[in-house]
Amino acid sequence: MIENAKVAVVGVGNNTSALVQGIAFYRSSGSLVGIHQPQVAGLGVGDIDVVAAFARSDGKVGSDLHQAILAPPNNFPRLDVELPPSGVTVQRGLVDPAGIARVAEALNGAEVLLYSAPSGRPETARAYAEVALRAGVAFVNTTADPVARDPSLLDRFERAGLPLIGDDLASQFGASVLHRALLRLLAERGLTLVSSYQVNLGGTEDFRNLVENPDSKKQSKLNALGSGQVQLAPLAYMPHLKSQKITHLNVEAQGWGETAISLDVRLQVHDPSGAAGVNIDLIRLAAAARRAGHGGYPPEAAAHLKSPPGTAV
Repeated sequence: MIENAKVAVVGVGNNTSALVQGIAFYRSSGSLVGIHQPQVAGLGVGDIDVVAAFARSDGKVGSDLHQAILAPPNNFPRLDVELPPSGVTVQRGLVDPAGIARVAEALNGAEVLLYSAPSGRPETARAYAEVALRAGVAFVNTTADPVARDPSLLDRFERAGLPLIGDDLASQFGASVLHRALLRLLAERGLTLVSSYQVNLGGTEDFRNLVENPDSKKQSKLNALGSGQVQLAPLAYMPHLKSQKITHLNVEAQGWGETAISLDVRLQVHDPSGAAGVNIDLIRLAAAARRAGHGGYPPEAAAHLKSPPGTAV
């Protein structure tokens, strides 16, 4: 029987709440609802053990992980699953580069370090990549901050035989995935794109952070869409939406005889669910690559990311 993948998480926000609750849910229920890949290299969605967790919030540091993921300001819904104490105490994350050695020593036998902190902190993201290199674990960057797009850093992971996956999740079913599919459909059907825009509203703390630090996320979304004719409106943080995200998409195109085509779409999802549905695959890909000694960027991860290596920073 294959050994469970062991992961350490950085960031104990909504995305980690959705992931940890979901692993417990699928492990206990055996359900396959909402699962993209039931098996990755022999690992099921319940075959993940979180062995360490790091946060910066005083309200979460020192708490059991299962308690911390439900603490405010987290607002992802409580799934229908029992969450007894996990035995994992949330530790203080990096506050400066001097803590790299401390965090590396605290990974508790992890195979994968999942960086799920807010976007907009590129120095912190790179520091955790250094933690992964020092500890000899795979690194998965879920944020828009450039890590895997740094050729020198990617080369170091390759030479160390450690996987480096990033950057920025393409949600299991989110605005960028849907928008890209619509643009691709226009091209496949021979229509001419005139213009398109995307407006995103959300209520999570990560969304609030993105409103305050939008630059890297905007470029990453443009990387995912691959069209210079798409406009992205500023993000809007609306706390009453809680973990839900609402996206408005508009596409203007021309068909035969230059006749007009206009499409408007409204999408509403729980944003952390979309992240967890992708993270569960990336963790298993990273663990399998590390076990096989395959360093650097695994090409199989590309479909799960907005900004893989080679895209703009």
